Amino acid sequence: MTPLLAALPGGWQTLMVPLDVKSNPVMQGITWFATHFIGLFKAGAESFVDLSTGVIPLLLVLITFMNALTTWIGEKRVTRAVQWAGKYAVTRYTIMPMLAAIMLTNPMCYTFGRFLPERYKPAYYDATVSFLHPVTSIFPHANGAELFVWTGVSAGVMKVDGGAYARLAVLYFLVGLIVILMRGLVTQWITTFLIKRGGHTETFKKYDADYAAGRLESAEGAVA
Repeated sequence: MTPLLAALPGGWQTLMVPLDVKSNPVMQGITWFATHFIGLFKAGAESFVDLSTGVIPLLLVLITFMNALTTWIGEKRVTRAVQWAGKYAVTRYTIMPMLAAIMLTNPMCYTFGRFLPERYKPAYYDATVSFLHPVTSIFPHANGAELFVWTGVSAGVMKVDGGAYARLAVLYFLVGLIVILMRGLVTQWITTFLIKRGGHTETFKKYDADYAAGRLESAEGAVA
């Protein structure tokens, strides 16, 4: 592009810039920006249509199915299963968060922590919040707001191996259970260490006694 000086009446001169896109880098930049600006919203609209016709109906069906399943089994039976899972460390940080996430979804799944003694609640929260992405591989309704994590991971793998979706979903789910077990045990150990170091041992013994006696919301008190 070559700017041109044009003579105006009265002896003035003005800079003339050609509007030819091919020869004008300024126009090329403006054209590029306009094209990609519109393209960004166009891609968003296409993604919205895909979600409206694919993921959203799937989520609605799954939520309806899980609500129906909970109703058929009975809320008390589900609650008892969760309470049983809370008795042992292995099940407390695997089965309990899994049932909570599938049955109650995010963020209501944290409320199952009320069935545990105070000293176990930090570890339960850590395990549950860590499972809210792996659970979406098989049960996307459990954390639909952050489903993009699983779809992003699976989209990359699908480009390499289009038939690996189901295998990847199961492995993602199982690895998530292993990770939350490790996190739960470590967080429980850290909680115990901090209770001792902070001189709160007697306080938590009182909490345990209140829990066992039903003065806090315990297994027996919650079901009754």
